[in-house]
Amino acid sequence: MATRTIAGKTVQVNEEGFLTDPAEWTKEIAVEIAKEEGIDPLTEAHWKVIEFSRSSAASNGASPTLRTITTGSGISTKELFALFPKGPAKKVARIAGLGKPEGCV
Repeated sequence: MATRTIAGKTVQVNEEGFLTDPAEWTKEIAVEIAKEEGIDPLTEAHWKVIEFSRSSAASNGASPTLRTITTGSGISTKELFALFPKGPAKKVARIAGLGKPEGCV
């Protein structure tokens, strides 16, 4: 398992850059990862999706799917793709400090 320093904090990551321990996540880390993904700044809508995803993962033990995010957060699929272009479920999981969602390639 690799480690990486993000926003001044050393965290465990897998080979694809996903945090392996959601407890190591901070909002500062989210901001830095979002910048790497080309998303800057994180708006209130971004945070709504991120916080929903973290809550869902804490309850279910896995990163939420795209359908779970749109249903649970009240953000449409179109809006989600606008907020997190090119693979929103995967980007949300990475920014939210969660593992890669099931079904993502």
